[in-house]
Amino acid sequence: MSIITDSQLVETDVSSIKNQKLINKDLAPIKLAERSWGTYAIAALWIGMSVNIPTYMLASGLISGGMNWWQALLTIGLGNLIVLIPMVLNAHAGTKYGIPFPVLARASFGTKGSNIPALLRAVVACGWFGIQTWIGGQAINSLIILLLPEWAIFSFGPAIGFLLFWAMNVYFIVKGIESIKWLESYGAPFLLLVGLGLLIWAYVNAGGFGPILSQPSKFKTAGEFWRFFIPSLTGMVGFWATLSLNIPDFTRFAKSQKSQVVGQALGLPPAMVMFSFIGIAVTSATVIIFGEAIWDPVVLLSKFESPVVVLISLLSLIVATLTTNIAANVVSPANDFANLSPKHISFVKGGLLTAVLGIAMMPWKLLSDYSAYIFGWLIGYSSFLGPIAGILICDYFIIRKRNLNSKDLYDPNGEYKYSKGFNIKAIYALAAGVFVALIGLFVDELRFLYDYAWFVGFAVAFVVYWVLMNKKNIYK
Repeated sequence: MSIITDSQLVETDVSSIKNQKLINKDLAPIKLAERSWGTYAIAALWIGMSVNIPTYMLASGLISGGMNWWQALLTIGLGNLIVLIPMVLNAHAGTKYGIPFPVLARASFGTKGSNIPALLRAVVACGWFGIQTWIGGQAINSLIILLLPEWAIFSFGPAIGFLLFWAMNVYFIVKGIESIKWLESYGAPFLLLVGLGLLIWAYVNAGGFGPILSQPSKFKTAGEFWRFFIPSLTGMVGFWATLSLNIPDFTRFAKSQKSQVVGQALGLPPAMVMFSFIGIAVTSATVIIFGEAIWDPVVLLSKFESPVVVLISLLSLIVATLTTNIAANVVSPANDFANLSPKHISFVKGGLLTAVLGIAMMPWKLLSDYSAYIFGWLIGYSSFLGPIAGILICDYFIIRKRNLNSKDLYDPNGEYKYSKGFNIKAIYALAAGVFVALIGLFVDELRFLYDYAWFVGFAVAFVVYWVLMNKKNIYK
């Protein structure tokens, strides 16, 4: 693969640009000397972000919908292999030029137009921030009940836990990303150890992995299976469709293209499949041990008899969820919001805005049932993110052949000014991709377009952008 052997890394000096309104320290290009992340660091980043409670619970919706355990695991694995492709491609520019996602988007959308994809990405991150915060809040609520059993009688306990965990996130946002680095080093391994511990516990106490692993698929015909599989696969792609856009926010610190490609390949799909399997196997055992399927690890841990085990496990869940939330759902939207006005919006201000919007998006409703989560949330936003990915990849790899005028990405009067800061061709392509993908949501005969929302949006936007960028004088 040629991008692996592409060893050219570019350092950009933007100090000579007279108008500095498109630059702040968070959006500025990373210097070559500061690009120190090797293969292990990139893989560890992905393992850290993949090993979280939503991943553990991911297969539950698929099995509830009718899949057996291996069909669910295959769907998750295939979805992550697919999303790895745009992940690696969009990461290339970040590694080569040391630039974050909002700055890369300026090449295709324009210096002002880049705010459109950046804000679309940021809004989704706010939703994910809320989801992770709600899950972490439930762990805190369970921890309080462990320490103070009387707390269980209060109906507002989950809401209090949510607000407490939200406040913890805000604390680290205000302190800055450096303040959480030591937690990031230990949080994910702790959660992985908790998962492996649960796996061993389940196997020993259930005498093997029980009903769910032996449960057949509920689909009676191949047609029934494919009608559920297709939107589910889109949902699995949608799970990381956000990071497939803003992955340059992280890979701009990579040592080489080989480091980012191999690191992501080793870190993302294996971690997702392994931790999802732990969720499936442990839940299978709970049917035997407790007489019911318990998919939520927080609920499961609360049933353990040893207070010490529960205390350590819940604390691990809280720390790991906190670090995942900061890395996956604060870094990107903070940069995206900063792109609106780099001189006035810092990382801290962008992070605080993310936290507020995370509450406004009511994550408890997004997690209310598997259909709302997979077919509403994951597929719905993938119809917007797929077209953005199509435009970015087409622009960087097809139109520009991996060559950017990196200095002009920060110059309001440079090459990427287009028409008053907007590349109308990219906006047309984005609108076309979203429109076609969403038609299936309103026209039953075209439902397949929505079921394939990310793929359809990506393909339509890619082609439309390529055609328009080869047309002349569109601005006149």
